Amino acid sequence: MAHDLAFGIDIGGSGIKGAPVDLDTGEFAADRLRIPTPAESTPEAVAQVLAELVSSFDLPKKAPLGVAFPAPMDHGVVRFIANLDQSWKGVNLPELLHETTGRQVTAVNDADAAGIGEQRYGAAKGKDGTVLVVTLGTGIGSALIVDGVLVPNTELGHLEIDGFDAESRAADSAREREGLDFPAWADRLQRYFETVEMLLSPDLIVVGGGVSKKHAEFLPLLNLRATIIPAELRNAAGIVGAAAMADTEASKGRKRKH
Repeated sequence: MAHDLAFGIDIGGSGIKGAPVDLDTGEFAADRLRIPTPAESTPEAVAQVLAELVSSFDLPKKAPLGVAFPAPMDHGVVRFIANLDQSWKGVNLPELLHETTGRQVTAVNDADAAGIGEQRYGAAKGKDGTVLVVTLGTGIGSALIVDGVLVPNTELGHLEIDGFDAESRAADSAREREGLDFPAWADRLQRYFETVEMLLSPDLIVVGGGVSKKHAEFLPLLNLRATIIPAELRNAAGIVGAAAMADTEASKGRKRKH
């Protein structure tokens, strides 16, 4: 029996990764493909890479395309951009990629995509209430999901805590840059997460990013009311979440037609 598929893409400053996703399981239906991000990362250049990615796979004609993008998104429009060419500001990403690929496209913030991936198929699956998914990497990405509904573009890595932009002190890049051991870094994470907990009262916090592989070194050192656990999907979360959100949007479109 054929399973439903959507194609997920995760756009980063150095690489653009994509794979078809089995929506029943949340697993890749074929090996992920990575293409370097163009040095001139304009919308047109990146769109051509995305078209190349999609055409590299034998996809059903109606398989939707989901894109995890490294910027806040306003219904598919890029609000501002840090890691790609500044000409992205104001671009309607779904429209651009529909013109390039001919497919229905859903574009979401990359942290939101990772959060939905964990909620649908990973560590937060089946969890009710307020779930916060946080990725610790170059910065701090956040996805807030309340009773299964995403609150988009939360950008909680940029909270000001003790006079600092939170991610400048608590991101994994800060740990590496300052040569902090895990207990010292955990002190900063404690301050960050207790502040977020005071503001949002999450029931569950899921911690992702590459450093989550070493969760045993720092998560047990945190003292919070909420349960805090490592992510399960690791680096696949953005692709999987973007594909799942594309399928959700495609389903809404089918219902409207009927």
